[in-house]
Amino acid sequence: MRGFSYLNRAANALCSPRVDRKVRLGRCGLCGTASDSKLQPGFGLLFDIDGVLVRGKTPIPAAKKAFQKLVNPQGQFLVPVVFVTNAGNCLRQTKADQLSHILGVPISQDQVMMSHSPLRMFRKYQDKCVLVSGQGPVLDIAKNLGFSKVVTIDMLRESFPLLDMVDHNRRPKILPSSDVNLPKIDAVILFGEPIRWETNLQLIVDVLLTNGNLEGAHNNQSYPHIPVLACNMDLMWMAEAQSPRFGHGTFLVCLENIYKKITGKDLKYEALMGKPSELTYHYAEYLIRSQAAEREWRNPIGNLYAIGDNLMTDIYGANLYNRYLEEKSSRKSSKALAKVVAGTGSKASTVSQEEESDNAWESELAPPSATSCRSVLVCTGVYDPHTQVPSDPGECITETVFHGHRDFRFDPALVEPGHLVQDVDAAVQLIFEQENFVPL
Repeated sequence: MRGFSYLNRAANALCSPRVDRKVRLGRCGLCGTASDSKLQPGFGLLFDIDGVLVRGKTPIPAAKKAFQKLVNPQGQFLVPVVFVTNAGNCLRQTKADQLSHILGVPISQDQVMMSHSPLRMFRKYQDKCVLVSGQGPVLDIAKNLGFSKVVTIDMLRESFPLLDMVDHNRRPKILPSSDVNLPKIDAVILFGEPIRWETNLQLIVDVLLTNGNLEGAHNNQSYPHIPVLACNMDLMWMAEAQSPRFGHGTFLVCLENIYKKITGKDLKYEALMGKPSELTYHYAEYLIRSQAAEREWRNPIGNLYAIGDNLMTDIYGANLYNRYLEEKSSRKSSKALAKVVAGTGSKASTVSQEEESDNAWESELAPPSATSCRSVLVCTGVYDPHTQVPSDPGECITETVFHGHRDFRFDPALVEPGHLVQDVDAAVQLIFEQENFVPL
């Protein structure tokens, strides 16, 4: 298969120490000529966190070295940088503080994108009653995102204690009163994997089968169910353990299969956020553009580089967004051509309704200005070049080993990284060389 044969060759190359090409110091990062003028980057960097910068709470040694290249002596970033993580168990400011401590450079919350950050665009749910699932300060996270009526799983348990029955020690000793003050739930938001999976799985399914009203009985005919919005589709993620750990994607697999086993119907998502969703990369690009504008960098940000450790999320997502950008550019050219031909009076040129229609979330942000999103795979996290590449380059990887989400089809081209390097420091060095960008 084309993607994995590429990885096979690249993995072999990584077994030898990497020899970096010499960088032309003291020259302008735009034209390669000597210059004292302010650097004007034409590209932006999207960093995954787990497996790229840290393993659990342990920093990866190459991370600090990489970020010394990315800031000037005053601690200002030389290029726009956004940290795009599928984690969703804390506020952006908390994650920014953690990253500042780990990397030794000042990081602001505006540079951090959690898996739930794009929820800000779903304004139609912000005045509705939403049930949130996950761990950490989920109530604070939801309110920070603009949701005003929020119910947590713990609040449901307190109001309906007879529903959570797996753990005998948590079953109520005294029958509860029938007074319930919770409103009907209008939507479900899944931030990340919870601590007690059996409790969350049971109560979420209860909410879906009662159309948001837990005082009623299950109704398998209540379909389509109330909206479900899910953040973070990672089947696995890399912490300090030798092998990857279950992620929120594994929880979603459980929820989807339980719902289908009970009802015979597929669980439907109103939106899927986090990598590899195009929505996530579109929002990340918006943050990149905002940084460039704030720093008064006038060059358009043409190229994005997404650095990650997971083929099925980081690489798949970057390549999917790159395909989206290419198709967007192609549609724009088609529309321009149609207008030109229409101006000549030709009746043969029309733009299809499908080409005119865009994703609903696109209306919340300015159109993308980037022309490419290039994927860079590192070998310090989930991806292991010695175990994940088939020994036979022609071996077919079937759908059964696709670790991506159910709603994303397997495409070998989407898991082929644009570049394969040892670690994040090598990734930054490579990108600088690709862009002919030389900090003064």
